[in-house]
Amino acid sequence: MSSNSDSLSTPPASTLPQTRRTRAVRLGDRGTHEVATINAIIDEAPVCHIGFLDANAESADGQAVPVVIPTIPWRVGDELLIHGASSSRMIRRLQSGGDACITVSLIDGWVLARSAFHHSVNYRSVVLFGRPRLVDDETEKRAALDALVEKIEPGRAAKVRAPNVQELKATSVLAFPISEASAKVRSGPPKDDPEDMAHPVWAGVVPLEIVAGAPIEDRG
Repeated sequence: MSSNSDSLSTPPASTLPQTRRTRAVRLGDRGTHEVATINAIIDEAPVCHIGFLDANAESADGQAVPVVIPTIPWRVGDELLIHGASSSRMIRRLQSGGDACITVSLIDGWVLARSAFHHSVNYRSVVLFGRPRLVDDETEKRAALDALVEKIEPGRAAKVRAPNVQELKATSVLAFPISEASAKVRSGPPKDDPEDMAHPVWAGVVPLEIVAGAPIEDRG
């Protein structure tokens, strides 16, 4: 987890360097390496998917099995954090080495065009590559888990019971550097061909968003 720098330190870069793995090949105009865009998507996303090779779960031909696991992402400074049971396969495999690929996706709307070909979706996404570090310092680990609770509901970490020693031991926190990542964004109306503009069908965007429902109190 990154510490705050003093006023004499070099300010963080506003754009991540492009790498072979983060260069947008298709529809490159939608891609960006801007840190602010990448961070904002991670901060808003309720779920990410982590892909890695599980060398301990060989396929029939002896190859490592690719695995993709959904989990909650949150960010502290210039790191993306995840957590899980210390005994879980995902945590153990990620700690053992090898790069992971993390994808974060937000869907903003269905894009309905006048032709089937130009139907699309408005979205914001991030793809991040890297190897995590284990957050093993107790003070840092507690602060990281507080930040997770704060993402779920700001101000809640100070109200709930903090993890006890056993709970802290049973939970692992991994931090991925946000150093090799890119974002991709599509917004706006459909992009129909000129010859289809007079086709008699409704076209436009149907907005989509995650909306919190009425709270259901636990009376147990």
